[in-house]
Amino acid sequence: MKRLIALALSTTALAAPASAQLVEEARLGVMQHNVCILDCKNADKEDGPNIEAELVFASPDFLNILASPRPYILGSFNTAGDTSFGGFGLMWNWDFAQGWSLEPSLGYVIHDGANESPFPQGDPRSDAFAQDNIYFGSDDLFRTGLALNRDLTESVGVQVLYEHLSHGQILGDGRNQGVDNIGVRAYFRFGQ
Repeated sequence: MKRLIALALSTTALAAPASAQLVEEARLGVMQHNVCILDCKNADKEDGPNIEAELVFASPDFLNILASPRPYILGSFNTAGDTSFGGFGLMWNWDFAQGWSLEPSLGYVIHDGANESPFPQGDPRSDAFAQDNIYFGSDDLFRTGLALNRDLTESVGVQVLYEHLSHGQILGDGRNQGVDNIGVRAYFRFGQ
């Protein structure tokens, strides 16, 4: 938890633009946890839903070279007592029609789920544990996402969001089962 707080504070400091409002948006929504998208062998091991909150910051000038992504921090709490997570990252927003936009994102999260079985191999409890838990293989995970946004007013909108968490054999080794979540969130813009 201390690592997450330190990461959030450093992200907030980096996100501060010179002359603009720091926090641009707040988001709140519900995500169905551990759904089947492409690879379904690990889907439905854990329950949900997750309640997810996010703060989105103005893009600092030094990120112009990356097409001006906006930094974010988020927390996702699993209501069934399974994997919760929190982290930070960058998101891009591309308008494609009046009031509609796509929002890809890339980030880093820390979770409280299982990385491996607490029981030795061959122990019957290990098989039972594997049936109900995702083995993430690392406390540190990448978070990739894609959202479809719809503005309802100048300051309020809704989004459908897909997110994937995994270490990708980069932030860890061994098990890399990952998790897919999909849901709906509302967003509120400040200063509009």
